[in-house]
Amino acid sequence: MSAPQPDENAATSLLIANIGELFTADPETGIMNDAAIVTEGDRIAWIGLNAEAPQADARLDAGGRAVIPGFVDSHSHLVFAGDRHAEFAARMSGEPYTGGGIRTTVAATRMASDERLRATAARLTAEMLRQGTTTVEIKSGYGLTVADESRSLRIAGEFTAETTYLGAHTVPAGADPDEYTALACGPMLEACAPHAKWADVFCERGAFDGDQARAVLTASAKAGLGLRVHANQLTAGPGVRLAVELGAASADHCTHLTYADVDALANGDTVATLLPGAEFSTRSPYPDARRLIDAGATVALATDCNPGSSFTSSMAFCIALAVREMHMTPAEALTAATAGGAQALRRADIGRLVVGARADLAVLDAPSHVHLAYRPGTPLIETVVHDGTATR
Repeated sequence: MSAPQPDENAATSLLIANIGELFTADPETGIMNDAAIVTEGDRIAWIGLNAEAPQADARLDAGGRAVIPGFVDSHSHLVFAGDRHAEFAARMSGEPYTGGGIRTTVAATRMASDERLRATAARLTAEMLRQGTTTVEIKSGYGLTVADESRSLRIAGEFTAETTYLGAHTVPAGADPDEYTALACGPMLEACAPHAKWADVFCERGAFDGDQARAVLTASAKAGLGLRVHANQLTAGPGVRLAVELGAASADHCTHLTYADVDALANGDTVATLLPGAEFSTRSPYPDARRLIDAGATVALATDCNPGSSFTSSMAFCIALAVREMHMTPAEALTAATAGGAQALRRADIGRLVVGARADLAVLDAPSHVHLAYRPGTPLIETVVHDGTATR
């Protein structure tokens, strides 16, 4: 692959030429062959046939390779300290996943310095970018005190604009659930809202029940935050329908769904964000993506990157799992990891390669997007263009 011109970082426009397969993730454009893209600053200015491409200040020769939108990872937990490999080993030996290990990470995160938390988030976001992720959402949720939740969000905000208040991740050890819910709806939310775009709650047996989740989400909406819900991961419960009822942008996990849950997602605007890395790491049943897609629901894929139940930063790995274990086609899985993630964040400027969108894309070291699932575990990201700047 020919290297970009040396002055590309200073260039105002960039031509990505000789694209063998251009996967736009746009339903109107679909897949183009023998294509090219021109970016102007941080936006896509032109898309068309390679033979008709205009000149630009810099040129990146894709050499017949495939180009895809940058991945949009709409669910991650990157502000944490500690390690839970022993918990993983125990699960692989037969112990069930209950979500209780969250408190282990909470203890380590509370003890960690800002510098240590910042270093972990920096390492993981850089790792994600190298693997083609150009937009990432980051949640709090490992502090569970007013001070620790707000500092987690301040640190998350150094790496993304998509920050999520998850004070209602679990009830801290020794706390009364209703009293902690009141804290999450009151002083904690007040301290965190200035640093968050979204609010989330783990609506699940052993975490927050439907009434407690509703209280947190309603208070967060009144504070001006968009809504997301950890829903139906361990059991069928009220999370999915609560998310749809309150107009949440996404219901995440969606592993155990009733017919009413599927109907609600198919007939609402809430995206079903599936996190197959969690099922892989916990040896749990995978969500039925085929059922959701066939019903007409919008599906997204995300990593759920966290130190306990899904310690992966690779969207490509999640795509391979979705194809192999959740019966998605390679095109459906890639669309879910790009345009689907953008819808889960209610963003129209990312996740698709169309004129006017952000210039976020990845060149694969492969002739087709199918290789993301066909060659799992292979480092296929050749070059990433983020905000119009090419990096390797």
